[in-house]
Amino acid sequence: MKVLVIGLGALGTAYSCFLSLAGHEVTGVGRPAILDKIRNNGVKVTGIWGEHSAKLSGMVSEVAELDRDQFEMIIVTVKTFATEEIAKNISHLVGDNTHVFLLQNGYGNFESAANYISEDRIILGRVIFGAELVAPGESIVTVIADDVVLGSPKNLIPHEFLDEYAGIFTKAGIPTKSSLEIMKYIWGKIIYNSALNSLGAIFEVSYGQLAEEPITRDLMNKIIEEIFNLFKARGIVTFWSDAQSYLENFYQNLIPPTSAHHASMLQDIQSGRRTEIESLNGAVVKLAHESGVSVPTNEIIVSMVKAKEHFNYRQRTC
Repeated sequence: MKVLVIGLGALGTAYSCFLSLAGHEVTGVGRPAILDKIRNNGVKVTGIWGEHSAKLSGMVSEVAELDRDQFEMIIVTVKTFATEEIAKNISHLVGDNTHVFLLQNGYGNFESAANYISEDRIILGRVIFGAELVAPGESIVTVIADDVVLGSPKNLIPHEFLDEYAGIFTKAGIPTKSSLEIMKYIWGKIIYNSALNSLGAIFEVSYGQLAEEPITRDLMNKIIEEIFNLFKARGIVTFWSDAQSYLENFYQNLIPPTSAHHASMLQDIQSGRRTEIESLNGAVVKLAHESGVSVPTNEIIVSMVKAKEHFNYRQRTC
């Protein structure tokens, strides 16, 4: 299968490596600064899934360098704020046999991509394994809380196709399953990231430390309770009937296997990159304002992350 991976950060590096080793023809799209290193050295993955390395079939810095209908699978792992631009740039590559996989955090990726790509070509993925980029083309997989889940938000793609794709990823070494309820999984990930990613970035500690400290635990509880108030107002259905049932699952099942992980948002701030706060707590605030729901804790969290992002950027550029 011909595969295009857009965004060779921690996640994109992992996918490109495992799919290449499974025999797929993988082309990567990455920043010009990393092209030569990956062309010469390939990509490498270490961590809980073992040590692996592979050479990619091709590397480009611009989608415009590629031909139409060249790929059967396009995997997008860029930050949420870049989704719409990427969708516009790759729209000419999406043919009748192409599916675009949005393996990203946050809210709004499907809607942004659908402005340029037919909805029956788009597959959302709930990714809940943790990876960190240690060098260009080198990723370490640190934790996994559950299988990756693939689905079509409006169920426009036959389930047997989704199952087939899930099997391809699983065979390559990334545990994956399909679902006809993908948005329930996506909302669950948004809750998870809104609580852990933002606070992990602010306080610069692991997920486990956030759960152990009573003050940050209380903050997470409030973030989650506000999100469920929003869900109730908007009629959004999840796997949990209320905040309490989610919190029980959160502390008992989700945090323990990811307790040593540090937030990707913290990695972004430390590297001087823009964060995805607007698609997490920021999206909660936006939807809450539209619905007349009060979410004061989430509002404060958004302001704190933006302030930290700003101050860190200024320190790096001074």
